[in-house]
Amino acid sequence: MIPRYHSDGAAGIDLHACISEPVVLRKGIVNSIPTGLSVAIDEGYEGQIRARSSLASRGIIIPNSPGTIDSDFRGEIKILLLNLSEEPYEIQPNERIAQLVIAGYRRVEIIETEELPETQRGSGGFGSSGKI
Repeated sequence: MIPRYHSDGAAGIDLHACISEPVVLRKGIVNSIPTGLSVAIDEGYEGQIRARSSLASRGIIIPNSPGTIDSDFRGEIKILLLNLSEEPYEIQPNERIAQLVIAGYRRVEIIETEELPETQRGSGGFGSSGKI
């Protein structure tokens, strides 16, 4: 099934399960679901695989979200799905299971150093900038 945007304002292209019969997602098990789709993404861009909110609201997540599809990858896109709910969930053939967002990136030069420039925040993390 050719993926498409499902609304004029959608950032993500919906990806579908390319399966011939339902797949049951059991609690705590990661399943690899094929999409039947391969892509050629231009250099300087990546494909980001993101969860669909309709599945996430049922406890079905993508454990490595957002997953990255590099511009030099040419294999089939498969979606890792994990059921965190107490109930099994059945993925149906052609069900929309993830979103693909195409985003630009910039490669950087890695420089080893003994010191970093000072900032107001410094090394504080995990909530150190406050709640409000």
